[in-house]
Formats: sequence, structure tokens, C-alpha cells
Amino acid sequence: MLCLGLAFWWGMGTDMGPWTAVWITLVLSVMEVTLSFDNAVVNASVLKEMDEWWRKLFLTLGILIAVFGMRLVFPVVIVAVATGDGLVEVSRLAIENPEAYSQHLHDHHVSIASFGGMFLLLVSLRFLFDHERQLHWLGKFEASLAKLGRLHAFELAVALSVLLIMQVTLNIPAEKQLTSLVAGILGIVLFVLVDSVDAFFELVSEARGGGGMAKRAGLAGFLYLEVLDASFSFDGVIGAFAITRDVVIIMLGLGVGAMFVRSLTVYLVNRGTLDEYVFLEHGAHYAIGALAVIMLLSVSMHVPEAITGLIGLAFILVSVWSSVRYRKEHEAISG
Repeated sequence: MLCLGLAFWWGMGTDMGPWTAVWITLVLSVMEVTLSFDNAVVNASVLKEMDEWWRKLFLTLGILIAVFGMRLVFPVVIVAVATGDGLVEVSRLAIENPEAYSQHLHDHHVSIASFGGMFLLLVSLRFLFDHERQLHWLGKFEASLAKLGRLHAFELAVALSVLLIMQVTLNIPAEKQLTSLVAGILGIVLFVLVDSVDAFFELVSEARGGGGMAKRAGLAGFLYLEVLDASFSFDGVIGAFAITRDVVIIMLGLGVGAMFVRSLTVYLVNRGTLDEYVFLEHGAHYAIGALAVIMLLSVSMHVPEAITGLIGLAFILVSVWSSVRYRKEHEAISG
């Protein structure tokens, strides 16, 4: 309600008008929720292992990083690096000349999509290649993927192969191929670094006799969640400019969506939804994999945001239906 009120006030000073500003803010918030519903499910799978203090931090400091950091400051930093201007000058450009500002962001879409796409692809592959997972949604197909996960760092080999195939098969402009390759490699490196944080704290905990387990799980999980949210926000920020060029309205709309998704994450944890709907996490990781593929394809073609959101939502809905059917079958057997 606060963001909608701010949108109304901001719209009074623009050509779009207050009610149009409120409407666009609502559209952007719905788009963000649709794109990030699978993010909420994956976040919940991590957050359920964290204590109440870290959950509250995720909704306070975490939401500030998500809304102001990734959806406002980070795009400004990208444009500042691209143009060589200062952050203050770029901020003024975003407000006074949003067309030029959005054009700078679109000019760097190849690097943003390659970076975020590779990180999200590894998030999906790490889950699919988990050989310790006992329950498989798609039966023998998932079981076969899990067996491949016994090969050390197999998901990294797949991700690197995908990145190299991209350079050959996709129609990436010649002057941006190196940029795409480097950005994709950096996305892979970031995933490895974030994934290694947990192992690092585990070693520290063992050295101290196991006393740091809660802190390790909390801090490592919090860092992982923030990077995961950042990867999801890339596509949303770029796609928002297809709806409006007003940076303030974009921040308000995506902020509403980000807060809703984080609240939904905590709700899923508190209600134990992941334990009740056993295939929900599976569907979310398939949706993340689909989003990663779409982001990577977008370096050479435009994929409507509606398609991106609907694919993710479809995976979630089918996984919920499968979970309900699975529960009924087992209740019938046990009954």
C-alpha cells in the first residue's frame, strides 16, 4: 500500500498521471511475482534450515538489498561502468532521460543474461544431479540424472558445455561473443564461490568442535539466497523497461513483487508446505532451469516476459498436482 501511494504521488508530477502510475506499478508487481514464484519455493528450501533470527534478517536487510540494491542501485552501477559517468550523473540520467538510461541497460543485456543465466542453470543442475536425493518426480529420468551426479563436478562440465555451444549456435553479434563468454564464466565462478561458503564454515565448525553449525548454516544460506535473488532480478529489471521507462515506478512495482515473494517464502517455511507438497521443490528447480535457458536464449532473440512467467507457473502448478496425487496414493496404501 505504501508503494502504491508513492506511485500515485509520483504519477501526479509526470505525464502518465497518478492512476496510470498505480496501474503500471500493479502490473510490474504481478510480473515480478509470476517470474519469481519458483524463487520463493527454492528460497523456502534453504530458509527452513535457518533459525528465526536469520529468517527475520532475510525479510529486513534482505529486502533492502533486493529492492534498493538489485532493482535500483545495481542497474545504475551497470550504466555507470558502461558510460564512465559517476553514480550521481547516471541517477539523474535515469530520472531525467529514462529512454537513454534503458538503452544503456539493453546494450548490456548480453552480458547480464549470460551471467544470470549460467548461475541459475547451475542452481537447477545441482538439484537435478543430486545423487543423494531419494524421491524423484519424473521417475527413471530423474533417477538417471541423479546417477550422473556421482561424477565429481559434472554440473560444472554441463554448464561450461552449454556456454560454449551458445557461442556457436546462437546468433550473438561478433563484437559481443567474448563479452557473453566472460560473463557466463563469471556466473559459474560466482556459483562455485557461493557454494563453497558452506564448506568453508563447515571446516571452521569442525576445527572448533562443531560449535559453529547454526552460524554456518545461517550465514552461508543468507549469502546464497541473496545471490539467487540477484540472479532472478536481472531479467525482471530488463523486462520492466518493456512496460515503462519510469525508473521510480519500476522500483516501486518490482519492490512490491519482491516483498510479496519473500513473505511467501517465510509462509511456505512456517506452514511446512514443502513437506506437504513433496514435488514442489522439484517443480521450482525445473522452472529455474527453464528460466535459465530462456535468459541464455535472450542474448540473440526476444522472449516475451509472459511466456517466461507462464512456463515457471506451469511447472509449479503441475508439481503441486503431482504432490497431491502422491499423498493420496500413499494415504490409500497406508489406510
